Amino acid sequence: MTAEVDRAVRAAAAAAPGWRHVASFDRGRVLMAVARRLVAEIDELARIECAETGKPPALAEAEIRGAAEYFEFYASLVHLPAGDVLDVRPDLHVYTVREPFGVVGVITPWNLPLNQAARAVAPALAAGNVVVVKPAESTSGTTVALARLAAEEGLPAGVLTVVAGPGATVGTAIVEHPLVRKVAFTGSVPVGQAIGRIAAERILPLTLELGGKSANIVFADADLAFAATEAVRAFTTNAGQVCSSGTRLLVERSIHDEFVAAVAAAAARAEVGPMITDKQFATVRHYFEVAAAEGAKAVVGGHVAGGRHVEPTVYTGVTNDMAIAREEIFGPVLVVIPFDTEAEAVEIANDSDYGLVGGVFTADIGRAFRVAHAIEAGQVYVNSWSTQSVQMPFGGHKASGYGREKGIEALNHYSHVKSISVRIA
Repeated sequence: MTAEVDRAVRAAAAAAPGWRHVASFDRGRVLMAVARRLVAEIDELARIECAETGKPPALAEAEIRGAAEYFEFYASLVHLPAGDVLDVRPDLHVYTVREPFGVVGVITPWNLPLNQAARAVAPALAAGNVVVVKPAESTSGTTVALARLAAEEGLPAGVLTVVAGPGATVGTAIVEHPLVRKVAFTGSVPVGQAIGRIAAERILPLTLELGGKSANIVFADADLAFAATEAVRAFTTNAGQVCSSGTRLLVERSIHDEFVAAVAAAAARAEVGPMITDKQFATVRHYFEVAAAEGAKAVVGGHVAGGRHVEPTVYTGVTNDMAIAREEIFGPVLVVIPFDTEAEAVEIANDSDYGLVGGVFTADIGRAFRVAHAIEAGQVYVNSWSTQSVQMPFGGHKASGYGREKGIEALNHYSHVKSISVRIA
């Protein structure tokens, strides 16, 4: 596997100068062609993802449309100014340029295979980099298809290569390779830490998008019927196998029982797909045992079914120091914690090792802004969970990682700045 990685990286490095100097309009045209091709092939790509992940076809199709949007969005950004002119002295022309890193390694997880590959690949290519991707070994089909479709739409050989295989060998080899100049990783905290240790030795820039235990705060003055529906969507989408899931529900005590009943009723009606891997299925079962040992009460769910399916589960009687409130379960499991004051809600929300996403439901616009600014997270959704857009930078604080994917901001993480000073007099 390491020999295969070496061949892929060296081929990418050889292709890097040519792709970097392709005119921006031409780079944009290729990316736009890839976007159109993903939409045209959506039925086949969705079939592959459904076969590998078990997710419902409608969800797979939505994620593939999102993947196409990444290419469409970054195709439009290749024409943006890539630097500034600085007013230093009359006899100097001083300016900055943004330059690509060269070979970028992208390591993606199994939960949204094509979507998360596109999230990193599209801005990396738009910035002029070449990319070597290692998808999760259990869900590599659509990432391989992406590289094939991109080549058919005019992406030069070596500019985008997929190397499949285990993370311990293929992923490590990519991060360690001396010609790889930047790595973007989405996955678990332990693997992110391992990558970080290698990167520290190499002084290698990283984008790390890791786990989450996101707090969704509901105040008594919120639209409770809508908030209940959103709270369920926040923890059941993709069977809870989303790092940004809203898995801690903080509810103002005066409406606790009423709101929990509404959430439980909505959760009981929710249809979710299976856990994608046997390992993750076992992990969720383990946390059911942990919840029982900690004294939490499952007001709905708490059981597994055949075919790696897990019932949407809502726990009450939870305090924020319990393992089920602090550790990422990565399944359709919600813990409910009451609070009395705004300050207490913010304190509980921020009392976490993670800081990826937060939510606020309230009719008080002043409180909405106060709490949104106070939550330690990379994204906060107010009165809707969640507003997903390729235009919004995405990433975390604390153990949820650093760097940003999506939006114009991502281009800054796939290029670096050079300052140039020219004496003109």
